[in-house]
Amino acid sequence: MTSQRPGPGTTSGPDSSRAGRARARQAGRAVGSGARVASRGVGRGVAGAARATGRAGRFTLRQARRAADAEGAGASGLSRLIELHAFNAAGDAAVAISLAGTLFFQVPTGEARGQVALFLALTMLPFAIVAPLIGPFLDRFTHGRRWAIGATMALRGLFCLALAGAVIDNSRWLFPAALGCLVASKAYGVTRAAAVPRLVPHDLTLVKANARISLAGVVGAAISAPLAGVAAYFGPEWALRYAFVVFALATIWAIRLPERVDSSAGEGTLLMLPGGSEPTPGRRGRPRMRIPGTVSFALRANCGPRWLSGFLTMFMAFLLRENPIGDWRPEVLLGLVIGGAGLGSTLGIALASVLKKINPALTVVLALLADAVMALVTALFYGLVPLVLLGLTAGLSQSLAKLSLDSTIQRDVHERVQTSAFARSDATLQLAWVIGGFVGIAMPLMPRTGLGVACGVLAAWLVFVLATRPGRPTRVTAA
Repeated sequence: MTSQRPGPGTTSGPDSSRAGRARARQAGRAVGSGARVASRGVGRGVAGAARATGRAGRFTLRQARRAADAEGAGASGLSRLIELHAFNAAGDAAVAISLAGTLFFQVPTGEARGQVALFLALTMLPFAIVAPLIGPFLDRFTHGRRWAIGATMALRGLFCLALAGAVIDNSRWLFPAALGCLVASKAYGVTRAAAVPRLVPHDLTLVKANARISLAGVVGAAISAPLAGVAAYFGPEWALRYAFVVFALATIWAIRLPERVDSSAGEGTLLMLPGGSEPTPGRRGRPRMRIPGTVSFALRANCGPRWLSGFLTMFMAFLLRENPIGDWRPEVLLGLVIGGAGLGSTLGIALASVLKKINPALTVVLALLADAVMALVTALFYGLVPLVLLGLTAGLSQSLAKLSLDSTIQRDVHERVQTSAFARSDATLQLAWVIGGFVGIAMPLMPRTGLGVACGVLAAWLVFVLATRPGRPTRVTAA
């Protein structure tokens, strides 16, 4: 037998074992050092990205606050109402994203239409009561506006928690809670409209103030929608819980509004009846005056675009689910139509902010006419592009018509009754939205038939509005 000897450079026995362990320790140290270097690199990258995101967020917040405080809005307290409206829109966006996959797309169509129609019909009674009463109610209590606005936020937060549980358990309380959110949202619009005139600075017109508030809502919804979408990825109940947090913060923001929001010193009550333009004595010495003809005309014209908004919201939600276009998913189709409406609303706000002079009486008529014409075009050439254009037109018309109504109230209603005028007019428009939604649910799910009916209703309303157009506008003078 021959024995093998170790070759040059090799060792045997204990020396070989020690050398192997040494090489292993060196290799481990090298790997560990590389891992630490890589970890430090990743950590520095994450930290850098976090710092950049933080700087961008702080810059955006500073610019938003600077825009909100511009032209005296910060000193008057209007900036706080602007921020509050951004929270409101953020919460509404989260609720809409959650319900898009539950209220309309998970429940069978026949059952959903029946239940939504029933509860939407029930909501008409509160609006019928709110329209004539909420203005005088807010005028009568001098320390209630901030709490009234905060109550609408708190109620929506509670309804969102109830909705989250109903979505998980598929409870029968799903529809009542969803429509409770809707009613509270509309009630917020009424209470906010009543508070705006008390916070408008002297250097800012009421139309621009409302345009700035509306633009803040668009920004709030745009920021909140992706966050709500991420939450909804884990389940629709998480988007609703996120909405609860937003509304809880909004409740605190509402209570922190300036005290002048609660003051009703020197205000009066507006009667929603056409007629005289001079104030008359009312209860407790508070002046009362009838609505001027120009305001009544602008309000009637606004009911058309607002009716169409409610109609399209309900009709399209069920129509696109049962009769999708091509291979498009119903959720995507509805999102495109709603996105078009949002873009149109943003364009309307931008136009109102840029244009130096707008004829309110002409604008409200053109808005109603545009809605009727676009509804006819969509009925004749039904398809994805006409539907998106209809949503765009509806959003643009509603935005411009509402801002024109605000301008008319500012011009023709005395300051002492502007709060009551805004509360009553906004409640009337919310009632028009509810009626439009009810008609949209009741319509058969045939696109051309439904849109043709919408066109007919808008055309008939346009004729009525033009037939009741007042003569020369009158300026209300102080008592």
